[in-house]
Amino acid sequence: MPELFHRKLERTAIGFTLAIIAAASVGGIVEIAPLFTIDETVEEAPDLRLYTPLELAGRNIYVREGCYACHSQMIRTLRDEVERYGPYSLAVESKYDHPMLWGSKRTGPDLARVGGKYSDFWHVAHLTNPRDVVPESNMPAYRFLARATLDTSDLGVHLEAQRAVGVPYTDEMVENASRDAFGQATPDTEPASGVVERYGEATQVSAFDGVTTRVTEMDALVAYLQVLGRLTGAAFENTAASEETPDPQQ
Repeated sequence: MPELFHRKLERTAIGFTLAIIAAASVGGIVEIAPLFTIDETVEEAPDLRLYTPLELAGRNIYVREGCYACHSQMIRTLRDEVERYGPYSLAVESKYDHPMLWGSKRTGPDLARVGGKYSDFWHVAHLTNPRDVVPESNMPAYRFLARATLDTSDLGVHLEAQRAVGVPYTDEMVENASRDAFGQATPDTEPASGVVERYGEATQVSAFDGVTTRVTEMDALVAYLQVLGRLTGAAFENTAASEETPDPQQ
């Protein structure tokens, strides 16, 4: 019986090594080549705004508590997903996410379009005891967030770190990070007007946890959840989906 080609190749060290390199090179080219056209494939979103310091702090808490392990932030281009969650996710929506939190597991629902879907009060009640609003939920309670005062002293450093990887925070934003975090959670104050001036009229200023005497981790996490899917309206333009960009004021 004639010896098979691959058996001969396996016994030839140099030939087998070259074959491995060739196979790996093909896989590498398939993965790397699309990156050279990244500017053509990522959508334009002139209205894309930055996370405020409070929202960024909330995102850090979201990561710290492992929320990404049970919730994805990526709506696929499948009809059932679009009908359930809203317009499918665009690459540009994650432009300022470092790291991205697309996820792949859904013990809980996808959160890519949760911003503006529920009131601040609903989110606080849900985080305090999920079963009060979703009886079948197996999500753990995070009531301690309402008791934990948010550390805003190092938020400027967090903004600088984000700027180092390409997020266009200005020196003024970095300098006023702590003040802006306080202002976003305390409506009708001077710091509140400052955060809107720096981050745009679309910035949601609210007493997220219902208390204005201090800023808590609950404030930060709710502020982050309320902005998911609302940093840009690009996904709601030129789409067959009937949804409109959520307005939390309605």
